[in-house]
Amino acid sequence: MILVFANWGAPVNDNNSGLWFNIWSNKWLITGGLGIILMFSLIFILKIKWQWVIAGFFVTGLSAVLSFNFIDNIKFAPLIPMIVGISAISIITIFDKNDLDNKSWTLSTWDFAKQIIPLLAIGVVIAGFLLGSTHDTTNIPGIIPSEWISSLVGGNSVFSNLFASVVGAFMYFATLTEVPIVQGLLSSGMGKGPALALLLA
Repeated sequence: MILVFANWGAPVNDNNSGLWFNIWSNKWLITGGLGIILMFSLIFILKIKWQWVIAGFFVTGLSAVLSFNFIDNIKFAPLIPMIVGISAISIITIFDKNDLDNKSWTLSTWDFAKQIIPLLAIGVVIAGFLLGSTHDTTNIPGIIPSEWISSLVGGNSVFSNLFASVVGAFMYFATLTEVPIVQGLLSSGMGKGPALALLLA
């Protein structure tokens, strides 16, 4: 849940009211509140020493204050506290002597990360090469012409949704690579309805 709210995007069309805007404008307060819940979970559920958890929480909070004050780019400022927070939890659980499951959980997570991150990097590079990418307002075309994609899955017609569903059923790829693939397809002219149909399939 922490990552969901930390990555919450701004509403489209300059919408300055409603639930989604309120969540977005308060996402760091929500993320901080969920961090406090995580802190209590580490102490009372995983039985980790409260001194270690408080120290990790303090270091993460300090890194958040410093990064938001000294890093001008608002997109990069949250990366520092996220890295510090993940590192703090990893260090705390690895050196925890009360429950060996905490250490094995962290080591298993590291093993999965070593397996998944190379596949994700390869998927991002291939998706960018084939489908192109979008950076702010600049579209960078891929080697597959955008006209092909927009003619098959552009708009929100029944055919576009059906085609995306059928193709999605046969596309076997890692869960994390679906994000750059769909982003490349959207930047090449895919409609939002077919994009959702592809993800669901």
